[in-house]
Amino acid sequence: MQEKITGSEALMLALKAEGVETIFGYPGGSIMPVYDALYDYTRGPKKAFDHILVRHEQAATHAAEGYARVSGRVGVAIVTSGPGATNTLTGVADAMLDSTPIVVIAGQVPIGALGTDAFQEVDLVGLAQPISKWSYQIRHAEDIAWAVSRAFYIARSGRPGPVVLDFPKNAQVETVEFKAEHVSFIRSYVAYPKLNEEAVQQAAELINSAKRPLALVGQGVELAGAQEELKSFLEKADIPAGRTMLGLSALPSNHPLNVGMLGMHGNYAVNLKEQECDVLIAIGMRFSDRVTGNLKTYAKQAKIIHLDIDKSEIDKNVKTDVAVVADCKESLPAITALLEKTSHQEWRDSFLPLNEKEREKVIEPAIHPKNGPLLMGEVVNAVAEQSPDDTVLVTDVGQNQLFATRYFKYHHQRSICTSGGLGTMGYGMPAAIGATFGGKRREERGEGSARTVVCFMGDGGFQMNIQELGTIMEQQCPVKLVLLNNNYLGNVRQWQDMFWQRRKSFTKMLNPCYELIAQGYGIAYEAVTDRKDLATAVKKMLATDGPFILECAIKEDDDVLPMTPPGKNVDDMMLEL
Repeated sequence: MQEKITGSEALMLALKAEGVETIFGYPGGSIMPVYDALYDYTRGPKKAFDHILVRHEQAATHAAEGYARVSGRVGVAIVTSGPGATNTLTGVADAMLDSTPIVVIAGQVPIGALGTDAFQEVDLVGLAQPISKWSYQIRHAEDIAWAVSRAFYIARSGRPGPVVLDFPKNAQVETVEFKAEHVSFIRSYVAYPKLNEEAVQQAAELINSAKRPLALVGQGVELAGAQEELKSFLEKADIPAGRTMLGLSALPSNHPLNVGMLGMHGNYAVNLKEQECDVLIAIGMRFSDRVTGNLKTYAKQAKIIHLDIDKSEIDKNVKTDVAVVADCKESLPAITALLEKTSHQEWRDSFLPLNEKEREKVIEPAIHPKNGPLLMGEVVNAVAEQSPDDTVLVTDVGQNQLFATRYFKYHHQRSICTSGGLGTMGYGMPAAIGATFGGKRREERGEGSARTVVCFMGDGGFQMNIQELGTIMEQQCPVKLVLLNNNYLGNVRQWQDMFWQRRKSFTKMLNPCYELIAQGYGIAYEAVTDRKDLATAVKKMLATDGPFILECAIKEDDDVLPMTPPGKNVDDMMLEL
């Protein structure tokens, strides 16, 4: 007879069976049996995992997201019940909107105490259901192997996303004869829809007849690992391609068919050309309102082809003419095989005057100012120029995010971690921690070298999860933190100036001395107030082993341009205020 083990140890074995290597977490009363089992599985002969003790449960989920984004694997967070569990929900919602595969395992009171308002009891399954791919309560130890395998299968398959497992304490201490399970099929869940050959044929015919085709590339290409398939598709039919914020590293910045970033603060030419193209091919993106602007006028002149693995995204925002519902690693080569080799040089050339207009009015003044205070664009550009080609860009949310994503350079896949759909301030620092471990694990598996991780933050977002400097200190995560300090909640301030008669209601910030904070955590620090010192400071930051905080004193009213005002047409882009 097989030896019985506790449910907590069964969880360890189930996680090991799923290939888990790194866990981000925070212990507490209702998850203590699991943490007791984890003790043996993070050291000694049973060692299977690295456990990273974060300083807040929200950070555990964002770190798991950063890990997943860079490694291509499922991120894992373990927390306790009640406030520990509810603190993770922001990260769960963030992962859901951005299709990031994470599994959150939260302690719970014993099932006999459910419904009694027991200490730190909360209906986690009910709370998590609307914002996760699956949420489930493991009520008995005998269900652990099945539930964990199912959770990982759901999280990473199809359109990825977060799964939440509620783990009552009785199931943690019960004993069970453990046998690993492998879930690879769920009757009610079609992870990979069957490719419709007729839709493929229709898409190819539309593209072959197009005079002014335009591709919109989203994160779905990254999630599918279809970067090479994308390039083959674009190059055969000579199709210019814009990228969503989350899809920026799906196509290298220097690729000749890359025409920039889409959206409210994207590049001028590609946003205007969405209103001129005759065939619009959306690949692994969801037509976010920040991309389309006013839906009533969006791309009405164009035939719309939408490639997506998630059928629910088809016709949700933009009515399509041809929908190819499948993994784009399968759909792209199927369409490419039917495409005619062609050239659209005249159409591509029409982007150039608009690019030049944006460069003259926006880009050059932003990255090469002649005088005045430091600007965010020039700091991002200075870091991008000195960073290795495979650097991972992590951002927080706000102006720092918009400047960073616009002016950084992308040469390799999985090179960006940012909160797109939910726009979560405080995301940056913990996601950067997770990204360093994602890169480290890739190196250990022989999948590439560890990658430099650079995180841009504003002073508002920095303080939202500032306690994670403790995690960085303890782990000596080699994160390069670039603090763009303008003493404002910059993005809100910009909107107040533009749309609210300059009534700056509670956006001015009184900031602490970040140098003293860096000293307290033993993290290397440098401040830049004059642009003549910027390049040297960046070089020092990138050459430093371990973590580094580079604080840059930024012009207080530095504005992000171009901009499509909310509710306006996508081509109503402002190049100046």
